[in-house]
Amino acid sequence: MWHYQNPVDIHAGRGALDGLSALLGNRRAILITFPEAASLGINQRLADLLGERLLAIESDVQPNPDVSWLRPMYQRVWQHYADADCIIALGGGSVIDCAKAMLAPTPSRTFDELLTLLTSTDSSAPLRGQAKTLIAIPTTAGTGSEVTPWATIWDQQAARKYSLHQPWSWPEAAIIDADLMVTLPRASTLASGLDALSHALESLWNIHRNPVSATLAVTAAREIIATLPRLLANLDDVTLRERMAVAALQAGLAFSNTRTALAHSLSYDITLQQGVAHGIACSFSLPRIMEMAVGADAELDALLLRIFDATSAGNAVQHLRDFLENLGVSTDPADYGLAEADWDGRIDQALQGPRGRNFIIPGDKHPN
Repeated sequence: MWHYQNPVDIHAGRGALDGLSALLGNRRAILITFPEAASLGINQRLADLLGERLLAIESDVQPNPDVSWLRPMYQRVWQHYADADCIIALGGGSVIDCAKAMLAPTPSRTFDELLTLLTSTDSSAPLRGQAKTLIAIPTTAGTGSEVTPWATIWDQQAARKYSLHQPWSWPEAAIIDADLMVTLPRASTLASGLDALSHALESLWNIHRNPVSATLAVTAAREIIATLPRLLANLDDVTLRERMAVAALQAGLAFSNTRTALAHSLSYDITLQQGVAHGIACSFSLPRIMEMAVGADAELDALLLRIFDATSAGNAVQHLRDFLENLGVSTDPADYGLAEADWDGRIDQALQGPRGRNFIIPGDKHPN
């Protein structure tokens, strides 16, 4: 038996942002977005769409949401705008993850109580109090945060990462509008696209894979492999942007039901310790991990061969390695400050994490 479920109301296509006003209805909202949104005219566009229903704009979001600046934002949201019904998150994964951390009140309206929940043994226990709803509007094609309930929260000072996953952290709706993605720089386009590819592949070599997630993942991976190199050579091509946006959405829908696996488990320490962008940190190891996954079951092997139009597992792995290298992404851990001698130890450690335990590793390929 298997089960697939995703509650997010998806509105997609060029110009879809114009439907935001109808989605919000008579509710009042706070906009959380990225610092450059004002200069791009996005803040004014939403202000014109929503009028008096837009109560405030928070635009101090930085990459990898960190407790050092999430804490004061949370205080502002819940002390000054507690009566806002909805949060609109417009930006990349960091913006949407930040918004998820703002959604629900703690008894004292303080962020530290939320951190206590995240570090408790029952971190999935819901907070008491009415959570705000979330409308997620991604401006990158990659993170999948618009159709998943998870948010990653970082504490650089303590060298820790927290995972937020609550019943209320699913977005109510997602708006996918490729017109919002045409100004994304090359480096961000690359990293977010490879994050999406990782989501697709990790949802396949996964103990929670099901027929729906697998179909979405294969379609997404094939489209990313076909489209991303062309887009990186033509960043202002909105048709290619839209194709990547749909592929990233499909990858998000795939891993919304499986979660990620070993590559993401490995990536968190690499981002914390080495400062490697998340999309690169979780994708450069994909060929090595595919080598480990091959042979887990015949269905997985067939799916991987289909993605890469390959005749053998070795061929598929080489196609993936060549794809990354041709985009300028090294697959050698040493290029990220990671000693080869330490790699098996890192794999062992990552396999013990919550995401690593999702990996469908054949027993004879375990590094120990």
